[in-house]
Amino acid sequence: MPTSNVFERDPVLVDLALQGGGSHGAFTWGVLDRLLEEPWLRIDGVSGTSAGAMNAAILVYGHHKGGALGAREALAQFWRRVAEAARFSPFQRGPLDVLLGRWTLDSSPMYIAMDLMSRLVSPYDVNPHGANPLRDILAEVIDFDVLAEAPIHLFVTATNVRTGRGKVFKNAAVTPDVLLASACLPTLFQAIEIDGEAYWDGGYSGNPTLSTLVQECESEDTILVPINPIERPGVPRSASDILNRLNEISFNSAALKELKMMALLRKVADPGDGEGQRWARMRLHVVRNDIMAELGASSKLNAEWAFFEYLREEGRKAAQTFLEAHVHDLGRRSTLNLDILLEGI
Repeated sequence: MPTSNVFERDPVLVDLALQGGGSHGAFTWGVLDRLLEEPWLRIDGVSGTSAGAMNAAILVYGHHKGGALGAREALAQFWRRVAEAARFSPFQRGPLDVLLGRWTLDSSPMYIAMDLMSRLVSPYDVNPHGANPLRDILAEVIDFDVLAEAPIHLFVTATNVRTGRGKVFKNAAVTPDVLLASACLPTLFQAIEIDGEAYWDGGYSGNPTLSTLVQECESEDTILVPINPIERPGVPRSASDILNRLNEISFNSAALKELKMMALLRKVADPGDGEGQRWARMRLHVVRNDIMAELGASSKLNAEWAFFEYLREEGRKAAQTFLEAHVHDLGRRSTLNLDILLEGI
């Protein structure tokens, strides 16, 4: 891995907000890997959903065990284990896609069959025992008893099937089941039961949840790492492209609503009120990426190590670009213009 330039500046306390997106979460791994190289970045809290929740939990655990280097090593171990477990997966790229360097699974017969079956057959029929290889991997890379003691605040969002509302699980409440619930796509997996309630993917209700970072952490800077493109050029016309875009809009809507709420609260916050001051002072930042709009939905199930390496390097590049542009903005001013979300109101 190439040596990165480390910036010099006064320490700043930050929160991290990590979106979910299946295998695309390896991009977030790359972003975190680069950010963790900066000793002046002090992490106060991490909020994550789906793959973002797994990245978040592993970062918090690894950091508690071995500081920034421990977090980087734990993240690398997790993504390596996922790739190893998927080595003999039926979901593999076709020969032409490999030849052309495309990461899509659109030409994979097994992916096509699974995609069609998921619209017609329940996961309760296809996988009656609810098997999920990620359960064993998570138990292997995280000691959840230690996670409960970690000083970095952890917030994992899952969607309650009965109420349709998001539930945020915090350090001591986070278990393998909680992480699997946060990543539970209802067309692929059975709902995960926790304390008598069934849960689906947290992306439907908070991708990721931002308000808990404002309410429960001391940091006044939040760095958002998005995965799902907010905008795509053109109008999707194929059935798969239409469904992909619908999922992107759905999984972005909760986060956009929270950002819009934050923009409104900043406008009306009472500067003399303690809670109002926190909303008014919050500084938001985004690590932008230019590659997710080029990757189709099927690649979210591509678990090849080569794909993870590609996404990790793209994530590191994006984090480097972010740091070069905003290293001295952190702790001073917001670099995400929330006012644009209020246009047309």
